[in-house]
Amino acid sequence: MTYGVPTDSHTFPADHRGESRPEAAARYALLPLRIFLGVTFVYAGLDKLTDSAFMKSGGSGSIGDTMRAVRDSSAVPALVDLALRNPVGFGYAIAFGELAVGLGILVGLLGRLAALGGALISLSLWLTVSWATSPYYYGNDLAYLMAWLPLVLAGTPMYSLDAALRARRRRRAGDW
Repeated sequence: MTYGVPTDSHTFPADHRGESRPEAAARYALLPLRIFLGVTFVYAGLDKLTDSAFMKSGGSGSIGDTMRAVRDSSAVPALVDLALRNPVGFGYAIAFGELAVGLGILVGLLGRLAALGGALISLSLWLTVSWATSPYYYGNDLAYLMAWLPLVLAGTPMYSLDAALRARRRRRAGDW
């Protein structure tokens, strides 16, 4: 050791909490996924809300025509039929759902619930819109569904409102 810097390549200096570098890296491992999914879902929701053709029951690029086009090839035609009862309402529900999920996962508020919402949106899109994609791995909705699952399991423990609220509760509990 020279000047307090370890020279042995098999040891890792610990941070202020006593974690090794691999342990610290593991704690931060979900942040890139969280940022990617959050930004993507916010963008997707805003894109739907600002696309004048999308929020219509018929016409090129509309949610209605998209649903009618995938109805017979979807895994759950009844789900498509439900959406077709009010395609514009369904379009707004998806768009606002994507916004809520994206913002929730980005700021880490109710992270597991936000991730579950993202997983459910991805699942519903996979079972309806991209079900007939062949081979299956060309469809992106299944990949998004799988990407949400680690966040459903782990939540948003780092750089999140959930973590800040948890720390605040611990501090208050220690004050009693």
